[in-house]
Amino acid sequence: MLSHILRRIAQSIFVMAAVSLISFSLFNFVGDPVNNMVGQEATREDRVLIRQQLGLDDPIFTQYTRFMGNAIRGDFGLSYRIKRPVGELIKERLPATLELVFVSAIIALVVGIAAGVYTGIRRTGWLSKTILSTSLVGVSLPTFIIGIALIYLFAVTLRWLPSSGRAGVVELGWWKTSFLTIDGWRSIILPAITLSLFQLTMILRLVRAEMLEVMQADYIKFARARGLSERAINFVHALKNTLVPVITIIGLNIGGLIAFSVITETVFQWPGTGLMFIQAVDFADVPIMAAYLCFVALVFVVVNLVVDLLYVVIDPRIRLGGR
Repeated sequence: MLSHILRRIAQSIFVMAAVSLISFSLFNFVGDPVNNMVGQEATREDRVLIRQQLGLDDPIFTQYTRFMGNAIRGDFGLSYRIKRPVGELIKERLPATLELVFVSAIIALVVGIAAGVYTGIRRTGWLSKTILSTSLVGVSLPTFIIGIALIYLFAVTLRWLPSSGRAGVVELGWWKTSFLTIDGWRSIILPAITLSLFQLTMILRLVRAEMLEVMQADYIKFARARGLSERAINFVHALKNTLVPVITIIGLNIGGLIAFSVITETVFQWPGTGLMFIQAVDFADVPIMAAYLCFVALVFVVVNLVVDLLYVVIDPRIRLGGR
């Protein structure tokens, strides 16, 4: 078990190094930030001086080595646009993104698993068919279309919820939360639903497919022959044996929520790290873009490591096979 954890950690470090190198190299071809930092009246000597001060004339590998050395110490450099440390900017925007991802993940997990179990058990019912037909919206429409439609319905037409922004923020030290006010919850509902629909649909269909397969297994038939209740069969025997592939998708989806939050935050002008990344792309702010991609990669790596460890807890056959 320990050797497996150490091996996965070593693989995670290698993945982080590779992703950070690729992202940092690609972003250096997005544009020249000096053109956005100075006006038309700037001379060629001024531009050369700024490039030297920022280290943009150094080779890519030298810039990357300097960036990673500083990042390990928590220093991601200065933003070209805002002239502030990138670490501070991420720290300010991170609570908004994490709270949005948290609410979206809860919606996707609770509704997705419950609907998947129901449609797997009552697969011929009219409600199951309605749920499956409706769930196609989550995978067939782009996220920004769903967001705009929800804004038009609930914010413009019905005027029930705000159309954009993050309201009702309360400061708890350095953490700014919107969970403690009604306005905060009202502002997070629409973006959370928009962000969760795609993941919800995937979880629903995967749980349903796994339930249909497991319900035909011999041990389920034997459990019925023993006279066990349907609740015990469905939720103790059947659902537990569907969790290994479901946890894999859930782990990837949590990382996907961080990545896909870029679109949702842009549509709803949610002041998170995703919106900050889009603004950085417009300005060719390489330190922010590289730091954001490293953060997303770190989330994926950590989540996949946790998923690998959960396999051993949920399915004893994996633990015995490893031994």
